[in-house]
Amino acid sequence: MRVAIMQPYFLPYIGYFQLLAHCDLFVVYDDIEYTKRGWINRNRILAATGSRTITLPLRRDSDHLDVRAREIAPEYDPAKMLALFRESYRKAPQWASREPLVQRILTFSGRNLFEFVANSITAVTTSLGIGTRMVVSSSLGVDRQLRGEERVLATCSEVGASEYVNPIGGLELYNESSFSDRGIRLSFLRSRLTPYEQYAAPFVPALSIVDAMMFVPPEELDVRLRSDYDIVTE
Repeated sequence: MRVAIMQPYFLPYIGYFQLLAHCDLFVVYDDIEYTKRGWINRNRILAATGSRTITLPLRRDSDHLDVRAREIAPEYDPAKMLALFRESYRKAPQWASREPLVQRILTFSGRNLFEFVANSITAVTTSLGIGTRMVVSSSLGVDRQLRGEERVLATCSEVGASEYVNPIGGLELYNESSFSDRGIRLSFLRSRLTPYEQYAAPFVPALSIVDAMMFVPPEELDVRLRSDYDIVTE
């Protein structure tokens, strides 16, 4: 069984969903410490100057709380956030068909950070026709005190993984022999980020998946999700 393990990110870029589609099981961490200045509650969308960052504001709280213990701040305004998306994409070819999905995601009623972000991932996954099974890490019973490679290995063993796939950015984080000693193949996914037309401006890569959904026709996007990447082994 091919497995990936990732943090929850708010409307992440296409590579996240390529990894999700490539695997048989996708584990989303909910019982890890919130990463300040990371991508859990923010992302980038297109703007006249290239890109702009969108952020889910959080209640003030300890920086050491788990993702599942953090809450979105009362000042979060779904209508204002939707207006940012509309400003960026109302002239995009797929806006009319994709706007209802974006609106459903941004107006999700829950204010728990993990639930909100996880909903954004599952809503997009469903819309894109990705059938990979997803589970949250806290449901697996793996010792949460484990860190880094040791926690990944323990999770892979718990779910019966035969292959672990990580984004290419983690190439230096893992030791191939640690996985092979447990009968697990280690591989990495490198998204090609093939350009597509974004109005008339130069292509801005690695924006939120919403950007690709606005400009790339569904049939072409499906091909990109399932083949526009390379699998690398150490």
